[in-house]
Amino acid sequence: MDSQSTPFTPGAAVPVPAFTRQDFRSALGLFATGVTIVTGRAADGSPVGLTANSFNSVSMSPPLVLWSLSRQAGSMSAFAAGSHYAIHILAAEQRELAERFASKGLDRFAGLEWREGAGGAPLIDGAAAVLECHNRSRYEEGDHVIFVGEVEQCRYRQDASPLIFHGGRFYTELPMT
Repeated sequence: MDSQSTPFTPGAAVPVPAFTRQDFRSALGLFATGVTIVTGRAADGSPVGLTANSFNSVSMSPPLVLWSLSRQAGSMSAFAAGSHYAIHILAAEQRELAERFASKGLDRFAGLEWREGAGGAPLIDGAAAVLECHNRSRYEEGDHVIFVGEVEQCRYRQDASPLIFHGGRFYTELPMT
């Protein structure tokens, strides 16, 4: 360790940031992400799902992915207790579905056709890719829980263009010329 490094001390006091929550949110909004819908089952077997852009690959071997969910989310108990979930990487034409699963106070599955995946998670057709995951581990950090899933099934459409989220708006992939 060089003289400029400070060793990491778990539980050490962290200085109060010199920026606001909105500053932080705005800065993060400048990072373009894909858009996913994560689906699972509640304890009573009913389907649950939400739109998430906090998704990332973790490992190729074993195949692991992660996503995060607010501790305050209504679906937290279902995902924390569930053994499986499915991550749908949305295609460009699925904006309305992304908005539907991001809305509060409605039955997101009402009138929606879906089928049951190998682990019981609801699978929605039309996604650019679907990853069926075993709920391998989770970590509480800040105001979110990070879920790590081991991918058990993986399907994708080679012809799909992704739905992209940037600066609070949806975009579709456009080739650079």
